[in-house]
Amino acid sequence: MKAILSLMVGAVIGLWGPVQARTLDAIRSSSVLGLCAHPNSLPFASKAGDPPGFQVELGQALARELGVSLRLDWIITQYQMRSTGCDILLDVIADREAQGETRLRISKPYYRTGVALAVPPFSTLASFQSLNEHTKVGVQVGSVAAMIISRRHVPTSTFGFESDSLDALLNHEIDAAAVTPTAASYFNLTHPDKALRILDRDESVTDLNWNVAVGMVRPDDAFREAIDGALERLRNDGAIDRIYGRYGVVLQAPR
Repeated sequence: MKAILSLMVGAVIGLWGPVQARTLDAIRSSSVLGLCAHPNSLPFASKAGDPPGFQVELGQALARELGVSLRLDWIITQYQMRSTGCDILLDVIADREAQGETRLRISKPYYRTGVALAVPPFSTLASFQSLNEHTKVGVQVGSVAAMIISRRHVPTSTFGFESDSLDALLNHEIDAAAVTPTAASYFNLTHPDKALRILDRDESVTDLNWNVAVGMVRPDDAFREAIDGALERLRNDGAIDRIYGRYGVVLQAPR
């Protein structure tokens, strides 16, 4: 089934055909930078705009650095991005192989994340190595974390969204939730009286850790360089840390 889905996605992407690069000059001429984002995915983005999400805030900061305004293009899946005409996506995995199907070009990474374990405050679990046949872990269906944890003969419970597994953890249905630090941190921000403990990521498992970058849909070299320069300036003056910090997220430097 997985192979069939991959072929179907490949066929759809193949229909896009070659797409002409959107130059930095064209973006500045139109005075607009298009950001594709999910309309209901806080802390990432929200069409309701209260709060807007860190992707929207970072998109606005990048647009200001380029001297243009930001246009939001709301999409549900990445495969809608080319039909909207947007220029960038944020928080994409900074790996060319991971972006093989999307064909996104990636910027220099601006933070590092991956899969961590969220546990109740008084849990005895200390790391991924603490998991055993007596600990049930919430995982996203079809995720790499689900596969790796299952290989260790640890019982799992599958969920469609990270927030669902965190709710299950809160309701004592599972012992831990394998989620991104971003999801767990925002959960703690919005549930201050029910805050969970977030264990450190296990860097020894390569597939559970990755750098994050700006994904560019069809950039020319000048646009890619401009995005890299804007990110460097925003990182150096602490703007990116402040944006994510408003959502309870503490960023780690890329490796």
